[in-house]
Amino acid sequence: MHICFIEYRIDAIYEERYRNWIAEKLAEKNEFRLYEGTDQPLLFVEIWESEDEPGAEAVKKERCSERSSWRIMADWVPGGTAKIHAWTFRPITGPS
Repeated sequence: MHICFIEYRIDAIYEERYRNWIAEKLAEKNEFRLYEGTDQPLLFVEIWESEDEPGAEAVKKERCSERSSWRIMADWVPGGTAKIHAWTFRPITGPS
């Protein structure tokens, strides 16, 4: 199992719009979990699980693409697309 971890901050003036929009995404795609920072309100993390590294990389590519259906969200992030950070993680299974 691999994960794609996406992190970003939403500008307070777009909070309501974002929350309504992301609620729809969560309802239509039960493929990710969403977290908000308890110490930093409006800082969000999405966690997408994938069976393998290519799958997690595909999620990362789609989420960060200029052609993605998620692209509108970048307008609500101070600094835009450049401030939407995405990383892929693999599990550690012990010594090689």
